[in-house]
Amino acid sequence: MDSTPALLAPYKMASFSLSHRIVLAPMSRLRSYNFVAQPQAILYYSQRTTPGGFLIGEASGISPTAHGYPNTPGIWTKEQVEAWKPIVDAAHKKGGVFFCQLWHAGRASDNCFQPDGRPPISCTDKPIRAKTHIDGVTEASFPAPLRLTTHEVKQVINDFRKAARNAMEAGFDGVEIHGANGYLIDQFLKDQVNDRTDEYGGNLENRCRFALQVVEAVADEIGADRVGIRLSPFADYNDCSDSNPEALGLYMARSLNKYGILYCHVIEPRMITQFDSRKTEDSLLPMRKAFKGTFIVAGGYNRKNGNEVVASGGADLVAFGRLFLGNPDLPRRFELDAVLNEYDRSTFYTHDPVVGYTDYPFLETNN
Repeated sequence: MDSTPALLAPYKMASFSLSHRIVLAPMSRLRSYNFVAQPQAILYYSQRTTPGGFLIGEASGISPTAHGYPNTPGIWTKEQVEAWKPIVDAAHKKGGVFFCQLWHAGRASDNCFQPDGRPPISCTDKPIRAKTHIDGVTEASFPAPLRLTTHEVKQVINDFRKAARNAMEAGFDGVEIHGANGYLIDQFLKDQVNDRTDEYGGNLENRCRFALQVVEAVADEIGADRVGIRLSPFADYNDCSDSNPEALGLYMARSLNKYGILYCHVIEPRMITQFDSRKTEDSLLPMRKAFKGTFIVAGGYNRKNGNEVVASGGADLVAFGRLFLGNPDLPRRFELDAVLNEYDRSTFYTHDPVVGYTDYPFLETNN
């Protein structure tokens, strides 16, 4: 009997040959000054790269209206594309597979991040009522957004398409469309936010139209085999919930099949904030069974339950955030069942180019 832990078994993700099932989750780190990826990210990502390892880069804005936080990277200008190139190259030199996450914050933003101080854009003109950011801790006060017209929605779809092309120019192996966490695409998907009466609002099919048109545009631009999407149907991040998340998740999983995209990456229902989990009877298994491509799960996983979800057929790959942040050699530590570094939550979102970023120790000090 093969004693290799399930997370360490190789996996063929279409044309990508992965040496293990441990994925670096996309995590905003707020070290990209002036919305441009910085040289310190070369070390950060290369530290977390293994031969045949799969990395998903931090959320990267697709346009000048996309940002919701300071010092997040973009992928819509030539300067931003050029800044990503050495970072991607460093990961490739270590044998990694690296995807760029394409992001638009929608109403989860503030006038100070918007062109000319305008309000952020969304499917609605209702502001986020939550008094904290997505981490559930940092105080926030969100402005009322501008409701996109049907014509403007189509312009945003084109922004996603162009950003995907830019990501390929930067050298990324593919892109992940950020359709989760209460950001713009998720705002369209969820019936507690989307109050539109046009083709992008109302019933489930209409609310999913924007997300699926983004998928179609991006897949047409760079090839479906280089496209993934992240979803969080059960979550209420950024005041963005749905009255029937099971139906929403299942509809999206089935609908994505017609585009033949590479993977679907879904946040577990247990995650009530980015960092805290609860017990729940809800399950991603119906989505897992419905979706025909690679299925990635994320949210509160460790070595034990990560091995279990892969071994039981609940997922093909498991994305790790906090543990990978605090342990740049996480696959090696899982292989040896070694003690993990404790991560320091207070430095997750500082802007220091080293502290809490590239200074977590490896098992072997010569790395």
